[in-house]
Amino acid sequence: MQHGFNAYASAARTNQSVVSPRELEASLLIKAAVRLQSIADDFDARARELDDALGYNRKLWTLLVTAVTREDNPLPVDIKRSILGLANFIFNHTFRIAAAPNPKALGTLIAINRDVASGLRGR
Repeated sequence: MQHGFNAYASAARTNQSVVSPRELEASLLIKAAVRLQSIADDFDARARELDDALGYNRKLWTLLVTAVTREDNPLPVDIKRSILGLANFIFNHTFRIAAAPNPKALGTLIAINRDVASGLRGR
């Protein structure tokens, strides 16, 4: 009897640690937003972290674009186009911030990441 309980408990723990791809994407977007927000909130002390945070966000969006453009991605074409347009905006905005660092400009990236994460989580 104990063996069966232990197997069930182990399976329950495993199921709790399984995360859907949408939840993983949302979590990573929030992680990037929090990182950018912390820099924006204390820009004078944390400005040296900006390039790494922008790079992380850019890589994350590159991975999202790669996933969206895969042939086997089931998303409707209109949604794919919207995501690609949003990613294009993010890449351009990121380069503008890198060229002329400004903590207020980070708000746009932060808001987009949070909004997309919220959408992925169905909120």
